[in-house]
Amino acid sequence: MLKTFFNWSTGKDSAMALYYLQKNNELSVEHLLTTINKHHNRVSMHGLRRELFLKQVDSIGLPYSTVELPEQPSMEVYNRLMDKEVSTLKTQGFTDCGFGDIFLEDLRIYREKQLKGIKCHFPLWQRNTKDLYLEFVNLGFKAIVICINGELLDSSFVGRVLDHKFLQDLPDNVDPCGEHGEFHTFCYDGPIFSYPIEFEIGDKVLRQYNRPNGDTKDKISYWFIDLEHKTVHNK
Repeated sequence: MLKTFFNWSTGKDSAMALYYLQKNNELSVEHLLTTINKHHNRVSMHGLRRELFLKQVDSIGLPYSTVELPEQPSMEVYNRLMDKEVSTLKTQGFTDCGFGDIFLEDLRIYREKQLKGIKCHFPLWQRNTKDLYLEFVNLGFKAIVICINGELLDSSFVGRVLDHKFLQDLPDNVDPCGEHGEFHTFCYDGPIFSYPIEFEIGDKVLRQYNRPNGDTKDKISYWFIDLEHKTVHNK
């Protein structure tokens, strides 16, 4: 079997992709790799606290490593730090890796180019995203929306659990899996976990960022909801 690491983002697509890769008899998934914004101590893009990420990987039961990014990394810095970590994994015998991407062709090309010498697997590639969403729910996975693009969804969507009603309420211009970055999720239970991750819902926050085109006058807004690990006290 081919020694494989998986690029874990903490959300629903990662969970489904890992679920499929673990059923692939040709691959042996033995490691998770995640990017962390070390300034905020949170998972990149998703804004998830590190402590909840650590609970996730403990429940999944796989070794992991993180790429520790500065607050606002350039692509040059990102690529350099990622290359360093991938080189380390190569020395440990890893030959393959997996991603949860569905249909963003330019992103797939970028990943395959960046990971030269490592074969990339995309188990969700070109799947119908509505079907994939329904399969996720029907398999017993559970996830909560922790970030939304405020230009496409109103703030009521952040903090909602993925279920059939959520899918029905999505506007027509939003992909069912948020594949264009419309929303991000935290997956806290399902077939790949040995136990559900307990959490408490905190504050809802609006943040604004410069657009990718570099226009500093025109900002793009995102709503985040903060999740905190919930400590269970035994009586």
